[in-house]
Amino acid sequence: MIPYGDFPFFFIAFAVLLPIIIYGLFGKKNIHLNFIATVIMIAIIFKDNHKHILGIPYLSYSFMSLAFFVAFQCILIKLYIKIAAKKNTLPIFILMICLSILPLAVVKVLQSSMFHLSSWTFHDTPIKAIFGFLGISYIMFKCIQIILEIRDKRIKSIKIYDLLRFLLFFPTISSGPIDRYKRFLKDESKPLTQERYSTLLHKAIHYIFMGFLYKYVIAYLINTYIISNLHFATDPLLYKLAYMYAYSFYLFFDFAGYSLFAIAFSYLLSIETPQNFNKPFLSKNIKDFWNRWHMSLSFWFRDMIYMRFVFFMSKKKYIKNNLLVSNIGFMINFMVMGIWHGIEWFYILYGLYHGILFVLYGYYEQWKKKHPVKIPVKVMDVIGIIVTFHIVAFGFLIFSGKLF
Repeated sequence: MIPYGDFPFFFIAFAVLLPIIIYGLFGKKNIHLNFIATVIMIAIIFKDNHKHILGIPYLSYSFMSLAFFVAFQCILIKLYIKIAAKKNTLPIFILMICLSILPLAVVKVLQSSMFHLSSWTFHDTPIKAIFGFLGISYIMFKCIQIILEIRDKRIKSIKIYDLLRFLLFFPTISSGPIDRYKRFLKDESKPLTQERYSTLLHKAIHYIFMGFLYKYVIAYLINTYIISNLHFATDPLLYKLAYMYAYSFYLFFDFAGYSLFAIAFSYLLSIETPQNFNKPFLSKNIKDFWNRWHMSLSFWFRDMIYMRFVFFMSKKKYIKNNLLVSNIGFMINFMVMGIWHGIEWFYILYGLYHGILFVLYGYYEQWKKKHPVKIPVKVMDVIGIIVTFHIVAFGFLIFSGKLF
């Protein structure tokens, strides 16, 4: 069952969370009850009546992959804490990062293989189904963030039970938003009052209705009546323009709707998961856009890749030109983001495109300081919004794979 993918999911989720909601309305919270609800929902999400072990649908191949992957990451994190306490060297840190990424790298290579994966079978089970599972990327992001904070000595000890609650948190397990370990535990430990839970419940209901509007009304209408009926555009350029605009809005409303659902169900569990979107199509420039679009992902890449690269290069002084260091950091940041989506050419080109946009905007900012524009600020803002929307929409056309 795909999270938030159909109406039965919502009915089942509400039924499972009903005791927690009632408990919360009395101003009470129990992390053990929350975890039991998470385990139940994960079992339901990963249930498969066709690809399972020992005739038990809840022991699906994807569920077992999830279990092994989480166990592997927990062992890796606990091992690194012990090693880092005695010898926190760069080679060991790099090894831990590579090992944490390895399972996802295998999945990405298999998914993007030139061979037809559906023909690679093991006892009639596709290899892709054995190695891959829903949410592998987002769980890995959480694990890498923890490893990085162990390296920084911000995390010195971890309890397995705390780690499991964080990694397996069901509202965000499939596609985020990406939370941070210490923020999650701090939120979880906050005392709950009737007033606070009532506020969270009202926000959750509001987000659920907004999510239905975004995902099941607006995104559905765009996909059904525009994207699926673009055959009227016989001219290739006209088709690509129409698809570019329609796909951009569809992508936003579909993903923003999903994110609202994830945040709403987090609130029902008394966890205030970070927001993922903030009116991204009103961005005034490309940097502003990435501060508004898929924020938990863009902030993760900024903090874990860009900032660390810039800090490392500044500390070692391999390159003395700060602007050049920043530009290289942007290119690495977005190239990795593109490759994370997949190793197909259009994902890599999408990452390269946004890296170049950031570099060009950096030069534009420098030029603007020396050549002040006398156009009114409000007019410049409108121009910036229009220009940014179009360059972002073209990026989504690249991302869709339909540019060529």
